[in-house]
Amino acid sequence: MALTFSTNNDNKQLILKLGGQLDALSAPELMPTIDKIVSEKSKLIIVELSELELIDSSGVAAIVALYKRARAQGGKVQVTGARDQPLAIFKLLRMDKVFHIV
Repeated sequence: MALTFSTNNDNKQLILKLGGQLDALSAPELMPTIDKIVSEKSKLIIVELSELELIDSSGVAAIVALYKRARAQGGKVQVTGARDQPLAIFKLLRMDKVFHIV
């Protein structure tokens, strides 16, 4: 399944919802959206992964890039809804501690 993503900004928080597969082939598609999200300077960015089926190191790198860029501007990134393979990858890389996955 291809990567799907959408954003929703309600002034207090911005939600980036990811679905499908976030891997080396699809991660570059997400980068313009990450650039736009960072430019909006939201205080809280929620990355919602409940519909994400697969993630690889390139996908994790894209989320880490969002995290680092948002933090540099005083924002916070929270990852929610990770399950199955994506959750296992975050735990394996100990990124669940960084993102406080809920």
